[in-house]
Amino acid sequence: MNENNPNEPLRGALIGCGFFARNQLHAWQDLTGVALVAVCDRELERAERFGREFGIPGIFSDVEAMFAQCPLDFVDIAAPTPAHAALVEAAAHHGVDIICQKPFAGSLETARRLINLCEARGVSLTIHENFRWQHAIRDVVRLVDKGEIGRPFFGRVSYRSGFDVFANQPYLAELPRFIIQDLGIHVLDIARALFGDVAHLSCETDRINPAIKGEDTATIMLRHDAGTTCVVDCSYATTLAEDPFPQSLIEIDGASGSLRLGRDFVLERHRPGGGKERRDLTPDWPAWSEQPWSVIQESVVNLQRDWAECRRAGRAAATHGADNFNTLSLVEAAYRSAETGQTVVPQRWR
Repeated sequence: MNENNPNEPLRGALIGCGFFARNQLHAWQDLTGVALVAVCDRELERAERFGREFGIPGIFSDVEAMFAQCPLDFVDIAAPTPAHAALVEAAAHHGVDIICQKPFAGSLETARRLINLCEARGVSLTIHENFRWQHAIRDVVRLVDKGEIGRPFFGRVSYRSGFDVFANQPYLAELPRFIIQDLGIHVLDIARALFGDVAHLSCETDRINPAIKGEDTATIMLRHDAGTTCVVDCSYATTLAEDPFPQSLIEIDGASGSLRLGRDFVLERHRPGGGKERRDLTPDWPAWSEQPWSVIQESVVNLQRDWAECRRAGRAAATHGADNFNTLSLVEAAYRSAETGQTVVPQRWR
């Protein structure tokens, strides 16, 4: 970790000025003790637009020029996945801490190399894996961790929607790997946050929308080390009169009770003997957020706040590179299972 004067804000730069990056800039500006001093995008016009909108002085189209001219404590990489490896390498060589969008590498081999590089260079690598930071999901994780329903033996984390995600992100329609890589990685990470690492999994996929190249439905069955069986199911082909997009719904059965996180952030806790409690876990939305994206935007603030606190305390963030390797490996294992029809043992970080 780099050392900072505790009285000075952390100086950061955003690399990549696409659709989702605006959320990260808003979130950084909500936090005290952080100053975004530069934005960089290969298309200079986009960087200039972000700079004007958010009042950021440093505008660049070349990362090396940015590193040469801007003293930085960290970079927030929001560029497309194919650019991640080179950008992580550049930041590591300049001794700058790194936050990188998921998936942070196109293969597990590359992921291992980047994690080892950051370790060797003494910089932190954190993956912007935000779904586990949604307010309602954090509450469910806390209840499970406290043993409120005993040992979980079954879970389901479900994300089913017919929302047109291609309107704002048309490149998604061209991906040969779609829903598991783009969305399922989030839902798998929720399963890991709830139940821990995975011993083996099996997966089935389908493509319902003929206008896209990749799969748009996936059902994954996980057997966790701790003994929990969990079903992760994802769909962008589901027709619902009241679409829950972009909410993740959760069911957990434990030895001494059950939890149900339903639509609109209603949590039900079922007790032995028939007792039931209902809680409204609707968060306080950021002032800049907008429906239906508010639940995601709120989680971005939570993740970045936690990262900044960890950075100042000198400890690894929850979704540090080595931890996220075990989420990324579930994505690779799911694709392998879907292709072969076999149960797959995912790789683990050493």
